[in-house]
Amino acid sequence: MPDIRTMYLNALTKYVQSAGDDSMAYTSELGPVIAGLLPEDLIALHEESMQVLIRSVSLERALQYYHKSFVFLIELIVFTRMRRQTGHEEDLLSDLRQMLIKTEHSFKQIKSKYENVLQHMDSGIALFDQEGYLSFANLKLSQIIGIPRKTLLGRDFISLLRAPGIDREQRKMFIRLYRELVEYRVPFKEMTSGNGRHFLVSAKYDEELEGDILISVKDVTEFKKIEQSAYHNDKLAMLGKIAAAIAHEIRNPLTSIRGFIQLLLPELQKLGRGEYGRIILDEIDRANEIIYEFLNSSKPSAPDKRKVRVAELLHEVTLLFQSEALLKGCQIDVDPIDDDIIISVDTKQIKQVFLNIIKNAVEVIGESQPERGGRVHIRVQRSNDSVWISFRDNGRGMDAKTLSRLFDPFFTTKSEGTGLGLSVCYRIIKNHGGTIQVDSELSVGTTFRVQLPLH
Repeated sequence: MPDIRTMYLNALTKYVQSAGDDSMAYTSELGPVIAGLLPEDLIALHEESMQVLIRSVSLERALQYYHKSFVFLIELIVFTRMRRQTGHEEDLLSDLRQMLIKTEHSFKQIKSKYENVLQHMDSGIALFDQEGYLSFANLKLSQIIGIPRKTLLGRDFISLLRAPGIDREQRKMFIRLYRELVEYRVPFKEMTSGNGRHFLVSAKYDEELEGDILISVKDVTEFKKIEQSAYHNDKLAMLGKIAAAIAHEIRNPLTSIRGFIQLLLPELQKLGRGEYGRIILDEIDRANEIIYEFLNSSKPSAPDKRKVRVAELLHEVTLLFQSEALLKGCQIDVDPIDDDIIISVDTKQIKQVFLNIIKNAVEVIGESQPERGGRVHIRVQRSNDSVWISFRDNGRGMDAKTLSRLFDPFFTTKSEGTGLGLSVCYRIIKNHGGTIQVDSELSVGTTFRVQLPLH
């Protein structure tokens, strides 16, 4: 005959794994066997059985088993005591059982309600207990990390680093966060992931948490974009003030110098130094071009809009750059475009934007992979009341740091660039009521996406 421990474990296992809440059948069968046990011995037997039962289940399932086992234990204690009395034992036992089940249901409803709130928050939530084990993690945190909740729960920090699905970059980020938030008790830390997403991570160590640590992770990428846009606009405004203050004063003396050099050029040619004069004139012209770009970047002229077909506009742009692209081993492809896609723009300014984007792509391809050959792929898509024009190249791509400063005035990765071209493009597209976006990946390529309102 099975011993009392085996019988108790079998009955308890059947009950907690069953779908119903009625434990009468299990307690009635087990009651006579444990009738002689003291309450403290029964509780010890129950805890011993529960440790065996939860040994191979998840933390979440273990909590469910424990909650349900309380009804089993209390009802069993009441049942054994009632057997020693006379009267209406069965009625009293039934009333107690209903009361326990009702209390358990209320507890589940309250627990479920607050868990649902935490699960549907737009921030990732993690709770580490006093021993350093992750006791709770919501769905948002699982989505941010990219690992199922079941894989995360019940792990301490060291085992979390070894969890399947945690890559090297994530492991390094977790270690930095642990040092900042746990060891140095920094209340919050801003982090940037490998794909350029920005996260604000905060930690709570309140006494009300009784030694637990509450970690909150919020994706602030969109807020960062708004902040960078405002910062960029502030820089453009400052650039406009500088341009208005000095550009006129610089161009005047350059004009005078150019005039005198032209007058002296015949004399220099007689001395065999005509080349000096031509170099000076070329450099003055280059300085004037830089000043012209400087003025345009600070305040491009208001667009003189007219209706134009996107297909016609892109045909002219690609025709202008086709020969130079071929010389640098690059091919420009344009997907078929509907003739009825019409926009109202300043064609000169929009051409300047498109030419600048294509020129940058061709130059990068020519520098990084002339032997392999490059490709610039242009695609047009209609979306509601706007049109998206994308320029995708297979150049060397950009890292997140370069990408974040791409439209800053005077920022350039070229040895001879002014850093004003894309800044001008940004302002032109903005003046047309559109947007310009950039996606890039190192060793894969870059995609510029220009959105303009339809006519």
